[in-house]
Amino acid sequence: MQQREVLIPAGKVSLPGTLTLPESPLGVVAFAHGSGSSRHSPRNQYVAGVLHEYRIATLLFDLLTPQEDRTYETRFDIGLLTERLLAALAWLEGNAETKGMKLGCFGASTGAAAALQAAARHPDVAAVVSRGGRPDLAGPQALTLVRAPTLLIVGGRDDVVIELNRQAYDLLRCEKKLEIVPGATHLFEEPGTLEQAAEHAARWFQSQFAARDS
Repeated sequence: MQQREVLIPAGKVSLPGTLTLPESPLGVVAFAHGSGSSRHSPRNQYVAGVLHEYRIATLLFDLLTPQEDRTYETRFDIGLLTERLLAALAWLEGNAETKGMKLGCFGASTGAAAALQAAARHPDVAAVVSRGGRPDLAGPQALTLVRAPTLLIVGGRDDVVIELNRQAYDLLRCEKKLEIVPGATHLFEEPGTLEQAAEHAARWFQSQFAARDS
């Protein structure tokens, strides 16, 4: 396993990130965290660790600078978050260690909307996973344009977000699946629920990356 800190150019700013490469990776997944979070999110780091066990490389990076993150409106600027995620995907495509790898996007909370908007605009994204996300914030136009197979994971006790995910799910025209984790609330804090979500995500990326090889 190789891990190194990187800097991703995104317009006028550079975004710090952590690139982790397991041996013989099947593909690489860029993480788009939720509002008020960062690449140090313990939940996303846990999910990334499970992906590594499935031979999937990960890029966890900060979508916003510390100054930007102090502004409430910026945290919910889906257009800006999408541009930053697209910059990260472009960096992965140009980076010697990840060039040519199949690309995936994993989004949590508002990051899920950015992941889907990015997939709608980037034809080479091979798979998308949303965990406790707000895919509805991607907007109907972007949702209907997504071609990457998409998995929406929601907690069984996260009633409002379940309904918002169902609305987004109905708009998706790609291969899709809605996975509800029993007993989980929005942050998957209940024992065993984050583990279930991570396994669902890992299996989805693994199967979609393998499908691109066949």
